[in-house]
Amino acid sequence: MTKAFSMPKHFYPALIIFFFGTFVLFLVWSAFQASTEGTQVTDRDYYSKGLKYSSTVVEKRVASVLGWEIAAGYIDGQLQIRLQDGKGHLVSGAKGVLYLNTRPGIELQKLPLKEVDSGYYQTRVPSVLTGEVSIRVEFERDGARINRQLLITI
Repeated sequence: MTKAFSMPKHFYPALIIFFFGTFVLFLVWSAFQASTEGTQVTDRDYYSKGLKYSSTVVEKRVASVLGWEIAAGYIDGQLQIRLQDGKGHLVSGAKGVLYLNTRPGIELQKLPLKEVDSGYYQTRVPSVLTGEVSIRVEFERDGARINRQLLITI
């Protein structure tokens, strides 16, 4: 009687050794690829270029705000604010908001500032305010933002 080919009863150890050997072989190959030039699919500086672009744009915006100056005046119930850059040029096209603290412990009033002329912004202040009033002025243009705390006398 001839015996037909049959699987050994314990083929699992050979299968485990095969998979382990394949894993080690792939591990060695990937380590070799990483230590040499590897594949030329992507640019090595891909992420750093993106980060540098973002930081340079932010740096330009911040640098443009560093020289901004704010001057405030109160005329006939209107608070007028002049916004200029470090070179003395008036800054137009900014969105301005005035935060006003009417009484301690009360939520801040938010008043929008309207641009009435190039670099000049104004809003009407409530008539109940008298004496020294603490305000916070915030301007934003093209992602650049300035925030100043002012004490005005009405």
